[in-house]
Amino acid sequence: MEESEDVPEDFIKLKSEKLSVDEVSELVVSPYCGAVSLFIGTTRNNFEGKKVIHLEYEAYTSMAETEIKKICRDVRQKWPSVKHIAVHHRLGVVPITEASVIIAVSSPHRAESLEAVMYCINTLKASVPIWKKEIYEDEYSWKENKECFWAN
Repeated sequence: MEESEDVPEDFIKLKSEKLSVDEVSELVVSPYCGAVSLFIGTTRNNFEGKKVIHLEYEAYTSMAETEIKKICRDVRQKWPSVKHIAVHHRLGVVPITEASVIIAVSSPHRAESLEAVMYCINTLKASVPIWKKEIYEDEYSWKENKECFWAN
């Protein structure tokens, strides 16, 4: 395979179905890369002493996809060796232990993919219009990410 045949791609998906780590990681595999780095954000069963039943996510989908595309462009400027980027985010109800977000990045060497994955999740939480509702045993709370620029 010529390297020109393995053109860098971004795989962005917002969906209500369960996310697959295998699917997301396979999207970014490249014969030119020795590293695939992953971030998996899952629903935990507690928050500040309260028992969490599940999470619910809502998004302004078209705007969220546009913002994620901007993050991918930024990654490619900061780490030009990055080959493929996948960002999948779940919408709707996300039960305890299931993934809310999976990010995968491939690059020839580990440093770039690890740094790019961290940048992706931190920037996504700060700038992408996806809202989280935590459902507790007897109440609920809409959560804003502390990183989110419009929350301050």
